[in-house]
Amino acid sequence: MAKGDAARPRRASSRAGRGTTLAEPELVQLLTPEGERIEKSTGANGVEYSVDFSDEEYRGLYRDLVIVRKLDTEANALCRQGELSIWASLAGQEAAQVGAGRAMRPQDMAFPTYREHGVLYCRGIDPIMPLSLFRGVDQGGWDPNKYKFNMYTIVIGAQSLHGTGYAMGINFDGRTGSDDGEAVMAFMGDGATSQGDVHESMVYAGVFNAPIVFFVQNNQFAISEPTERQTRVPLYKRSSGYGFPGVRVDGNDVLASYAVAKQALDHARNGNGPSLVEAFTYRMGPHTTTDDPTRYRESAELEEWKAKDPILRMRAFLEKQKVGDKAFFASVDAEAHTVAMDLRDRTLAMPNPQPVSMFDNVYPNGSPLVDAQREEFSRYHASFEGSAH
Repeated sequence: MAKGDAARPRRASSRAGRGTTLAEPELVQLLTPEGERIEKSTGANGVEYSVDFSDEEYRGLYRDLVIVRKLDTEANALCRQGELSIWASLAGQEAAQVGAGRAMRPQDMAFPTYREHGVLYCRGIDPIMPLSLFRGVDQGGWDPNKYKFNMYTIVIGAQSLHGTGYAMGINFDGRTGSDDGEAVMAFMGDGATSQGDVHESMVYAGVFNAPIVFFVQNNQFAISEPTERQTRVPLYKRSSGYGFPGVRVDGNDVLASYAVAKQALDHARNGNGPSLVEAFTYRMGPHTTTDDPTRYRESAELEEWKAKDPILRMRAFLEKQKVGDKAFFASVDAEAHTVAMDLRDRTLAMPNPQPVSMFDNVYPNGSPLVDAQREEFSRYHASFEGSAH
């Protein structure tokens, strides 16, 4: 069992409508909420985890956490001010995403949901890209092959199918079996694990020994449904039914998240097949900006998880190890502010697309049907020209 005040599964409450209690399995942790370093931690899968970073690498992880949160906070503010149509915040989940994102190698492929802003940042994608999608300027226009990061997936669980198919292709092309092999990571929330798409993905991944890691960020709520209404066992244990290993990690611990993700990816790239990682974390804000979390969770629970904040945890560690001083923390905050203000300015400067542009790029070689629809729409739109309304 990992030491320290680990993030623990919540007890079933009256909200669950049943008296069952989720077990409290072993959880990989390398950094306690107080910032104390644990040299090694063994997961329920029997694997021993550790990391060996330089001081500069530790500082780099802290920088990632702070900038990712600041970008997310700014995007949330833009949405509240009417500049974005919707936003899915990652607040509280930064360590899981930065840890997993930094564990991926350049040749690895990521399949995200609509909340993986931290992984996107770690893959080197300009953070303006998802904002153009949520502002309605485009459909999210980065090149998945260039960044090895697929488009945001709105349909819950669909990315697991895409990732499994891609991973099966890697196998068929013979690009596994060594440390230089390729691997796939499909990201999802706890709610997605209740979808049939995810079940089918895991069946195929297990049968075809696909080099994929199913990275489940268990943030305790599938929109408004707590985890105990979705499962009678810890999520990571589901992997055994598909014939591959699973492990639970403290998702508010960036060091443990990195170590577990790296081991799972290396396991896959060397031809050993899929695995499931359950990053046990907490969504500090609403599911999206259309959600009101005060209707289904208690403020005391939120306060309990604030004490396990991934950024405060990492900062405490840097201070204890004397590898981060006031000047360093101030410089990171200043850089994060600059990056966020740049994001705001560029978002507000985005040109509004012409309505007829929605027909562009539907098919690579055009379509008579789409051409007819474009012409009809253009006539309809032109009919309003000169109108007072």
